[in-house]
Amino acid sequence: MLEKRRFTRIVFSTPVNIVTGDKSVSTELIDLSLKGALVAEPKDWVYDEDADYKLCFHLDGSDVEIEMEVELSHQRAHYLGWNCHHIGIESVSHLKRLIELNVGDEDLLYRELADLSHPPAL
Repeated sequence: MLEKRRFTRIVFSTPVNIVTGDKSVSTELIDLSLKGALVAEPKDWVYDEDADYKLCFHLDGSDVEIEMEVELSHQRAHYLGWNCHHIGIESVSHLKRLIELNVGDEDLLYRELADLSHPPAL
């Protein structure tokens, strides 16, 4: 099977909230990248394709919150895959640092950051 993923994923387990409108559902973050996240499917999960969604989580031991506006890319085997379509500058700065600490390859990280603003042509 051809791997289409262009962004490095890091395993990062922490509580995360899926927010839509005035509703928030808690679940567990499984892994994340600069372009999205994988979370455990919450109990009694129902997806509303007309709703706008955000993923929000705090970094352990701090008051730093990362918030991304997301779209559901897949739902299978009790997991939800989300693509990030917008993230604020403060959140992306913290996410970049988190990934940098976990990847250990600064050149790879900067290539991925460049891909965010200039995706390769298909």
